[in-house]
Amino acid sequence: MTNYTFDEIHQQPAMWRKELQALLKNKAEVSAFMHKYLTPDTDVVLTGAGTSAFIGDALCPVMRGMWRNVRSVPTTDLVTHAKYLLDRERPLLLVSFARSGNSPESVAAVNLANKVCKNVAHVYITCNAQGKLALQAEGKDNILLLLLPEETDDKSLAMTSSFSTMLLTCLMLGHIDRLDKDVDMIEKTAKNAEAVIAEYEEKLKEIASRPFERGVFLGSGALKGIAEECHLKLQELTDGAVVCKFDSFLGFRHGPKAVVNSKSIVVYLMTDQEEVQRYERDLVKQVDANNTPVAQIIVIGGKAPELPDVKADLVVKMPYGYEENQFYGIVPFVVVGQLLGFYASKAHGLNPDAPSVSGNIHRVVEGVTIYE
Repeated sequence: MTNYTFDEIHQQPAMWRKELQALLKNKAEVSAFMHKYLTPDTDVVLTGAGTSAFIGDALCPVMRGMWRNVRSVPTTDLVTHAKYLLDRERPLLLVSFARSGNSPESVAAVNLANKVCKNVAHVYITCNAQGKLALQAEGKDNILLLLLPEETDDKSLAMTSSFSTMLLTCLMLGHIDRLDKDVDMIEKTAKNAEAVIAEYEEKLKEIASRPFERGVFLGSGALKGIAEECHLKLQELTDGAVVCKFDSFLGFRHGPKAVVNSKSIVVYLMTDQEEVQRYERDLVKQVDANNTPVAQIIVIGGKAPELPDVKADLVVKMPYGYEENQFYGIVPFVVVGQLLGFYASKAHGLNPDAPSVSGNIHRVVEGVTIYE
């Protein structure tokens, strides 16, 4: 049995540092492209399929400080509804996230944007130099290709280092003109991930071996997008044996909370912002008082919340904080979901690199016909 998934989870901090150096080296070229095509009127659309789409969902709440008109639209929506989702008259910057760059929807979304909109520029953030997207960029002045370290072209079915490195790359792109000033924050981001692995991996492994059938991941703002990715990691790595859900803390109250029972684990991805965390604490206390889940995990980027009566099985605390680094600080939270998924996969007797016994899911999606 190979260990691609294990290695790809653990290599993430090194990949982040490697990509930082690559962007610093090409800062002038990247900055020139962004200044040319990103204006106050530009409609910025972040797109991808599956995990790659969740990158946009996590980015939007933090990117609006740099890119005014930014939104996340999956390629799977653009393929069917491009003429309704794209504004023909506004300049468009389409930011495509793609591990392989070979998914049918990835290429189709780009082609549709070129067809529907009058003025289009593209940023391709991809991990595969030989993928269709990357090859399509050659010789095109209106395409910026950000090719990530080749190690991030994850060989396993589940995207791990590809997700986090594409996410971090777009965050760095948003700060490209001041990226040299952000080096310390990005280093702390990498150290937070290393700390999660070093200090909490064994406990997460133990929790993942417990008998649960449902997983719930909650987050507010950008961390809701991270919760979305975590829920898919646990679900796909267990081949659907664990059915998962994600939501915001406040949104979870409105019906979805019904899924929590004695066969569930609940993972709370909590912010350091007091004005937000007060709502999160109220929800944690309510779930704890009304339910007996198999495990409750609190993940915090800084000071642990005061929840003296809550029966948390694990509090994951990152040593380098989150409150002053909320721009990059969202990235390490995903490591908790990745590790839970990996060890739950093994606990179910599956191969984490290829967990889909049924063949329902594949590393690159199959069976999609793109129609004219």
